[in-house]
Amino acid sequence: MGKIKTIGVLTSGGDAPGMNAAIRAVTRAGICNGFKIKGIYRGYDGLINGEVAPFTTENVSGIIMQGGTILKTARSKDFMTPEGKAKAYETMQREEIDALVVIGGNGSLTGARDFAAEYDVCCVGLPGTIDNDLYGTDSTIGYDTTMNTIVECVDRIRDTAQSHERIFFVEVMGRDAGFLAQNSAIASGAEAAIIPEDSTDVDQLARFMERGIRKSKKSCIVIVSESPKCGALYYAERVRNEFPDYDVRVSILGHLQRGGRPTAHDRILASRTGVGAIEAIMQGQRNVMIGVRNNEVVYVPFSDAIRTDKPLDMKLIKVLDELSI
Repeated sequence: MGKIKTIGVLTSGGDAPGMNAAIRAVTRAGICNGFKIKGIYRGYDGLINGEVAPFTTENVSGIIMQGGTILKTARSKDFMTPEGKAKAYETMQREEIDALVVIGGNGSLTGARDFAAEYDVCCVGLPGTIDNDLYGTDSTIGYDTTMNTIVECVDRIRDTAQSHERIFFVEVMGRDAGFLAQNSAIASGAEAAIIPEDSTDVDQLARFMERGIRKSKKSCIVIVSESPKCGALYYAERVRNEFPDYDVRVSILGHLQRGGRPTAHDRILASRTGVGAIEAIMQGQRNVMIGVRNNEVVYVPFSDAIRTDKPLDMKLIKVLDELSI
């Protein structure tokens, strides 16, 4: 493989606050180090369809504080096919793109790994996902902002819960990872969190009802990780059937969690990892995700970053249990 002169950058999968800060960092750090930068619109679909434009520092001025992504994003089914990858590679050759920086979550980095393996392309990933489920980095871009959004919403919901003496089940994102639910429950003073990591044989709802509801505490908040089978609506219906004396409500925060101005933490994380991506390329690194662990920028092989189990500190469950009495 020849010398890298031009770097393409794209955002893929679900949008996350801080993606724009990451685009800005990749663009400016790249230009500062002598690379040409090209923005690829609409994720892997844009790479397949040739939606590519040269980027200068002016393209990324005034975006660090914006949520979403100026490059737009998509979940590409076509890129999962051999034909789609072939078209994407043709675009890279036509646009003379020598390396690819992919900002996204598990699925996006899996796509980058497979693409790099098939076409011997230099790919570097940035952890852009609100779920915080990528292994090898303490936090992902967007996670901190989303958690703060959840806490703000729960603070407002609690006013109504206490006024009406209701149980509120608040559903948050994080289908396969309970980081958002568990930590936002601690931060908001919720009485319980129902998360996938704690789905043992113990009935989480029964345990909570036995421990958390007392005569002096008829209003409470339960944060629930989204689930197609056992989300907030499921648990609310169970309480209505098994404990009919309680007034129960559900609030599903949904896409409200994704948008908004990124926090300082997410802007800094995006900036550090964006600069780290350019440094990795200059060092000859390939097929790695740039993370921050123990306040140090680290290079995490794709195969490690996208493995399914990023461990949740189970001590957090004990913290919430003790503080919610």
